[in-house]
Amino acid sequence: MAKKIVVLGSLNVDSIMKMPRMPLVGETMALTDVATAPGGKGANQAVAAARQGAQVDFIGAVGQDANGTFMRQTLQDNGVDVSAVTVNPQVPTGSAYIMLQANGANTILIHGGANQALTLADLDEAIIAQADTLIAQFEVPLDVITAAFKLAKTHDVQTVLNPAPAVYDITPTLASLTDIILPNETEAQLLTGIPVTNDEAVLNQVSDALLAMGIPRSIITLGDAGAFIADGDQRWWAQPKKVAAVDTTAAGDTFIGTLANELAPDMHNLAQAVDRASTASAIAVTRHGAIPSIPTRDEVDQF
Repeated sequence: MAKKIVVLGSLNVDSIMKMPRMPLVGETMALTDVATAPGGKGANQAVAAARQGAQVDFIGAVGQDANGTFMRQTLQDNGVDVSAVTVNPQVPTGSAYIMLQANGANTILIHGGANQALTLADLDEAIIAQADTLIAQFEVPLDVITAAFKLAKTHDVQTVLNPAPAVYDITPTLASLTDIILPNETEAQLLTGIPVTNDEAVLNQVSDALLAMGIPRSIITLGDAGAFIADGDQRWWAQPKKVAAVDTTAAGDTFIGTLANELAPDMHNLAQAVDRASTASAIAVTRHGAIPSIPTRDEVDQF
């Protein structure tokens, strides 16, 4: 039976600007290409879970504009239920501006739009109650995330938090409602105040800080250095799959959506779920774009 996943999150239309490198201050540089694509961390994670076989519902908002229609249709085309995606006539659909360098690294600027205008009234308790897992990111308001996680725990639903971007502090209430948190190295540093390096002693210190907040499990994603996992006192470093990266956009989102689909209710299979998520993420970075790069279940099986 397919796992039921609800994603509370962002819907953005991405403007992708390809360049040799990031320009210096005051420098004018010619772009090598420009493109538009569907994106947003929420949308990416929802599609990643759906392509791994999950039954996915999305809670979010778009503007009453062409971009909003485009994003709703994109989710539907990928098998994601959009009945809880509201249309806000007061603000535009969210947007992101992705500066993609020739080496595959990216820098992203975001305008929240309808994502940041999401309210408690937009939450659908019935949809959350029937889920196995609820995923949220920090591209929607913190009070909405907290309220959704409260509903999830009321109905014994697993909660997965991606604190990206790290624009909010983890409150004690949110920490107590979170089953697993997945920051990247930058977000982990901002949340804990500890400079993150690819050193096991440092990563243990960061993991201890997240555990002290009241979150029982964490995965710090480290790009081409893999991921560092803490499940209480159990710690291990998951090594990355070796591939030639061309675009890291949505790599982390692919990891999270895949992981959520694989996790057992008690997370006893965390190591196996991380391994599969790492494989899906590795495939994604060999392709251009966000949603277009996310692999199917068969592609992950055959890797």
